[in-house]
Amino acid sequence: MLASTALVLLMTPGLAFFYGGMSRAKSVLNMMMMSFVSIAVVGMAWVVYAYSIAFHDGGGANKFIGGLDDWGLVGLEKTATLDDGTGIPSLVFVAFQATFAIITVALISGAIADRTKFGAWVVFSLVWVTLVYAPIAHWVWGGGWIMDKVKALDFAGGTVVHINAGVAALAVVLVLGKRRGWPKDPMRPHNLPFVLLGAGLLFFGWFGFNAGSALAANDIAGVALINTMVATCAAGFGWIVVEKLRDGASTTLGIASGFVAGLVAITPACAFVTPLGALVLGLIAGAVCAFAVSLKYKLGYDDSLDVVGVHMVGGIIGALLIGFLGSTAVNPAGAKGLFAGGGLDLLGKQAIAVVATLVYSFVVTFIIAKVIDLTMGFRIDAEDEISGIDSAAHAETAYDFGTVHAGSAISSGTLAGSGSDQTKVEAEA
Repeated sequence: MLASTALVLLMTPGLAFFYGGMSRAKSVLNMMMMSFVSIAVVGMAWVVYAYSIAFHDGGGANKFIGGLDDWGLVGLEKTATLDDGTGIPSLVFVAFQATFAIITVALISGAIADRTKFGAWVVFSLVWVTLVYAPIAHWVWGGGWIMDKVKALDFAGGTVVHINAGVAALAVVLVLGKRRGWPKDPMRPHNLPFVLLGAGLLFFGWFGFNAGSALAANDIAGVALINTMVATCAAGFGWIVVEKLRDGASTTLGIASGFVAGLVAITPACAFVTPLGALVLGLIAGAVCAFAVSLKYKLGYDDSLDVVGVHMVGGIIGALLIGFLGSTAVNPAGAKGLFAGGGLDLLGKQAIAVVATLVYSFVVTFIIAKVIDLTMGFRIDAEDEISGIDSAAHAETAYDFGTVHAGSAISSGTLAGSGSDQTKVEAEA
């Protein structure tokens, strides 16, 4: 569990590279900073009160939100192990779950790249983890109504993490509006090697995310691990096949995005389906998400880095396909889906969990974002957005375009054509 916790925490810096590479050069630092500050803000809030809200018993008939008896983790340092028979020290479990809360908040940031006030993002992160993430985590994992009454299956966070973050991203996008110049300006990724590095780190860390959710080194963890691998492989392949058939080329951005779509989709199902089921799930997720990311152009919402198309859609696919592919052959604690002779009962339970997460997260997130926008403002000034949010918000730039060596092609004007042309190139970057 110590190793899994470290792996999941590494996913957020991995996400920073993934999102940073997909951003434009003038906003890459801000994009990465939004992930890193999520670690700081959510990490502190989790220890003070958010863990208690998510995982403490709400008391009595309350199945909506946990209590505050574990605030500050007071007393848990003397609790040798969890009371669920796993033998894991309570504080290790707290730390493991903190890494889930951190990356869920960070995921939202990709949808609002290039145009978000950094201070507003910090406030949003704190409020959102309190009012949205912690309650939904309680519903699904902390003894809340979905876990206790509906009994839907979500092994590692299809609803809590991915659907939650994806639909929240959509809500914030609708409040902030479109980037200036979108969609006429394609706003292409500025550093595809960063994207591939980030995808690789996410893939690596996701084994801790999914297999670690078994809370034991056992056969269930093994099932989750192999399913995570095969579904991700299948989704990456499915995405680039769609690209090849649709666009005539398979891209590095495509296979990286496909891998992430597969990781997202297998997250809720990783311990409840067979490896062959995971392969089918991955292929479906990769192909569907490859089409879903283009919906923003048809529907007119500017989801900068495809959080809605990959995380919301991928999470929905993974959660619902448990209702078809679920098998007790790999995990007796799971349930039989339609194709295993279980009928439609499990699919109905999964649909309830999905719809409840979508509705609650969207409505509450929209209200949070709207209040922030009306009070402190959520979007940066037009001038700062055009010139670049990195220098405006952080007094830094990722690339020093002005530093050239004497006699170089750039300084002599032979590369860009002229000094004025070079200035124009730098400004556009």
